[in-house]
Amino acid sequence: MKIKPKLSFWQIWNMSFGFLGIQFGFALQNANVSRILQNFGADVEHLSWFWLAAPITGLIIQPIIGHYSDKTWNRLGRRKPYFLVGAILASIALVFMPNSSALATFIPAMFIGAGMLMIMDASINVAMEPFRALVADMLPADQRTLGFSVQTFLIGLGAVGGSWLPYILAEWIGISKTAPVGQVPDNVIFSFYIGGVVFLGAIIWTVLKTKEYPPEEYKQYHGGETESDEKSSILDIFKDFAKMPKTMKQLGLVQFFSWFALFSMWVFSTPAIAQHIYGTAVNDTSSELYQDAGNWVGVIFGVYNAVAAAFALFLPAIAKLTSRKTTHAISLIAGGIGLISIYFISNPYILIFSMIGVGIAWASILAMPYAILAGSIPAGKMGIYMGVFNFFIVAPQIINGIIGGPIVKRLYDSHAIYAILVAGIFMFLAAISVMFVKDDD
Repeated sequence: MKIKPKLSFWQIWNMSFGFLGIQFGFALQNANVSRILQNFGADVEHLSWFWLAAPITGLIIQPIIGHYSDKTWNRLGRRKPYFLVGAILASIALVFMPNSSALATFIPAMFIGAGMLMIMDASINVAMEPFRALVADMLPADQRTLGFSVQTFLIGLGAVGGSWLPYILAEWIGISKTAPVGQVPDNVIFSFYIGGVVFLGAIIWTVLKTKEYPPEEYKQYHGGETESDEKSSILDIFKDFAKMPKTMKQLGLVQFFSWFALFSMWVFSTPAIAQHIYGTAVNDTSSELYQDAGNWVGVIFGVYNAVAAAFALFLPAIAKLTSRKTTHAISLIAGGIGLISIYFISNPYILIFSMIGVGIAWASILAMPYAILAGSIPAGKMGIYMGVFNFFIVAPQIINGIIGGPIVKRLYDSHAIYAILVAGIFMFLAAISVMFVKDDD
C-alpha cells in the first residue's frame, strides 16, 4: 500500500474552503433562529422543540450521505457532488427562512419557520458531512490534525462573518433593526440573503480547486477495494453502527456532554442575555431593547468563533506537546468556565471575555474528536463512520430539545440563564470523559 503524498498548505486550504461558507450559514442560523421564531410568536418554552428540527434531520441525513458518498465516483469526484447539492439547497432555505411570514397563508409563520430550519439544516448536513471524510481521504496520518485545524480556522472565519453581519448592517450601515410584531427586521433578512451567496460561492471554490483521488489511485493509498466495489444496501448503515470502533463509543460520551451544552447555548442565549443582562421582561420579543440583545448575541457569537479560528492554528502544536486527549480536556474546561461566568455578568461588553473560553472549546470540539476518531476507522468506511459519529452530536441535542424548554419554563420559571449555567457544568463533564478515550492510530 502506497503512502499518501503530503499536500501543501494551500491545497489543504482550498480543500477546506467550502467550510467557510457552510459555517457562515450555520452561524446565521445559530445566532438568529431563536429570535426569528420568537418574532413569529414562539414562546421560550417551545424554542427547543422548534430547534429539534435541526438535530433530527442531521440524525437521518448524515449517515445516509456518508454511506453513499463512500460509494460515489463520478465526473465531479467522490465527495464533491454532495457539497454542491447541499450548498444549492441550503442557499435557497437561507433566503426563505426570514420570510416565512410571507408564506403563512394557512399555517402559522412559526411552523413555516421551523420547516425552513429543517430544510436548511438538512442541506447544511448534506454539504458538511463529506468534508470531514474528504480530509481523511486526502491527507496522510501526520497531516490529519493540521487538516482538521485548517478546517476549524475557516469554520471560525465564516462563523464570525455570519454572526456579526446583522449587527454590522444595523449599526454601521443603518439598515432597520426593528420590525412590526410578527415580522423579522430588515438587517436579519438581508443577512440571510448574503449568507446564501457566501455559502454557495465558498462551496463552488472547493469544487473547482480540489481534485479527489480517482478510484484506482485511491485503492493504492488505502489498500483493498473501495466501498463502491462492494454490493451493499442502506441496511449496511445499521450493521456498521453495530460494529463501530471502541474509540468511537468512548468519544460518544464526550460528544454527548459537549453538544448538550452547545445546544443550550445556541437556543437560550438570546432570551437569557435579554432577560438577565438587558433587563427585558420574559415575554418581551419585539422591543428595541430585545433586538439590541439579539444583535449583541450575534456579536459575541462572532467573538467565540474568531477565538476558535485563531486557537485552531495552535491545536497541532499543543497536541504534539501534550496529547490530543489532554488538549481537548483543557479546551472543554475553558468553555465551561466561559459559560458559567455569564451568570455573574451584568455588563454586556464583559460577555466578550466569557466567549474567549467558549471559543477555545469550540475550536477543539470541531477538530480534536475527529482527529482522534480518524485513526480508528477503516479507510473504506470513512464516510459512513463520520456520518454515524454524527449520532453522538444530534442525540444530545434531541434530548435537550425535548426536555430543555419545559425545564426552563417550569423549573427555572422562564429564566433561561440557568440553562446556560447548566451548559457550563456539562462542559466540565465532557472534559472528564475525554481522559478515558483510547487514542491510537
